[in-house]
Parts: sequence; C-alpha cells; structure tokens
Amino acid sequence: MQQTDLSVYNNHPYHPGGSALKRAIWYYISSVFFKSGLLPVNAIKIALLRLFGAQVGKGVVIKPGVNIKYPWHLKIGDNTWIGERVWIDNLVLVTIGSNVCISQGAILQTGSHNYKKTTFELITGSITLADGVWVGCGAIVNQGVIAANHSVLTSGSVANKHLEAYFIYQGNPAVKTRPRIIQ
Repeated sequence: MQQTDLSVYNNHPYHPGGSALKRAIWYYISSVFFKSGLLPVNAIKIALLRLFGAQVGKGVVIKPGVNIKYPWHLKIGDNTWIGERVWIDNLVLVTIGSNVCISQGAILQTGSHNYKKTTFELITGSITLADGVWVGCGAIVNQGVIAANHSVLTSGSVANKHLEAYFIYQGNPAVKTRPRIIQ
C-alpha cells in the first residue's frame, strides 16, 4: 500500500505571483496593518491593498485581524464587510461582490492537496462570492466554490460545492436548507 511521502513534495508548478521581494514586503505590511490590529484605520488598509494590486470598491470595511495571503489575487466590490480574524487564503483569485458580509473567523480557502497522490500535490481553485452573499462566523468556503447572489452559508458550515442564489446552506458539508427571503 502506497504512503504519502512529503520529502518528494514539489510545489514548482504553482507560482503565487509577484516577486519574492513583493511577497516579503506584503508579509510585513500585512502583519502590522491587517493581522495585528495595531493600526485599525480602514482607509490605510484599503490603500495598501490597492497598492499591492487588489481591486477594492467603495465603502469596503476590513476589521482587525484579517489575513489576506496575496492581495494581487483579490477583487472586492462596493460596501462589503470583512470581519475580525477572517482568513482569505487566496493562492489564486478570490472575487467578492458588492454588499457581501464575511463574518468573524470565516475562511476562504483556495488551496488543498491531492491526498490520492504520494506527492500530496497542491490543488487550487478560485472562489467567487457574488453580490449580497453572507458567510457566517467560522464558516469555511473551499476552493472552486461559487456562492451565487444572496446565498447564505451559516455559522460553522463548510461549503464544498456551489451555493445557489437566494438559498441558505448549513452543516458540514453544507446542504441547502431553505430559501433566503429578503423583505
């Protein structure tokens, strides 16, 4: 029976974008302005994201403790809220629409590993959160998932598949439980 052998892991096909220097500078800027919460001024965070290649709309709110891996792989629409301790692990593109709420401790995870291979190869897939999506506290959106307009992923739930527009999803794995009716 084959076994995983991490000594032969090769991440060579994947390139995160940006130069090594750009990635290093982002690491330190992110640590001070985003992860630590020492300088919670939202306008500075937005300016830094844009400086590093993110596309960020108007009225975006980014709370303290947010971890954004690579801003050059990030698009955010207008009036979107990103809560405390959200982790956007964007090895590839993450697109967040307008009027999206990503609650505290949620994770957007664009990468995983192929557990069927002895080499444990990296697998990536973009994430799209369309307009009006709400990702609840501690919820996880996995690679390749599209959350359609105004879908909801409830607190602590795990999305492994696409979420239909105007429906609420709950559980691990998340399943469609009921329609979202906005009054």
